[in-house]
Amino acid sequence: MTRVRIDLNISLDGFASTADQSPENPMGEDWGRLTEAYVATRTFQSRVLGNTNGAGTTGVDDAYAVAYFEVVGAEIMGAGMYGLHAFPDDPEWKGWWGDEPPFGCPVYVLTSTAPRPSIPMQGGTTFHFRAAAIEDVLAEATDAAGGQDVRVGGGVSTAREFLRAGLVDQLHVAIAPILLGRGDRLWDDLRGLELTHKVTTEVAESGTTHVTFAR
Repeated sequence: MTRVRIDLNISLDGFASTADQSPENPMGEDWGRLTEAYVATRTFQSRVLGNTNGAGTTGVDDAYAVAYFEVVGAEIMGAGMYGLHAFPDDPEWKGWWGDEPPFGCPVYVLTSTAPRPSIPMQGGTTFHFRAAAIEDVLAEATDAAGGQDVRVGGGVSTAREFLRAGLVDQLHVAIAPILLGRGDRLWDDLRGLELTHKVTTEVAESGTTHVTFAR
């Protein structure tokens, strides 16, 4: 059965994205601190950076990194995560994920600039651009997933839209032991999520707290 999943990295004070994004620094200056434990894992090093020498941490953080990539048949992301806000009018812009993005499945990009042609990439990823309601895009992604899960990749505004609509079966947040004090908060207007989803927690060797809300 297809589940709708979200995985996010947030700070102790609840910020899931950082400030000061720019085309040269698209994730903002705090992103490295927020995702340090995830980037250090063996799975991230191999799946995202292409390092095949076995480098990277193992343990709890890596176990969640492995789970992030498992049983995903389609992805939904916002225009910012794709990178359209950096080059909104460039038809040749293929996002900042490189020639072989780490998704390996159909990816549906939510953007007001749709319709625009789909972009097939190496490794099985094809980017599709949609301006429809999130329920309609989710239905299309679910059909494309072929019984596997649909992952809502983010950013935080896209994740919050799906959460507020009650469309998410599993939310995993990796809470980094840092205070950002700025950016976009995840939890606002999500009161009572723990009443509709079972909550589990696990602390990794890095000090990152992994909290999962599962329906």
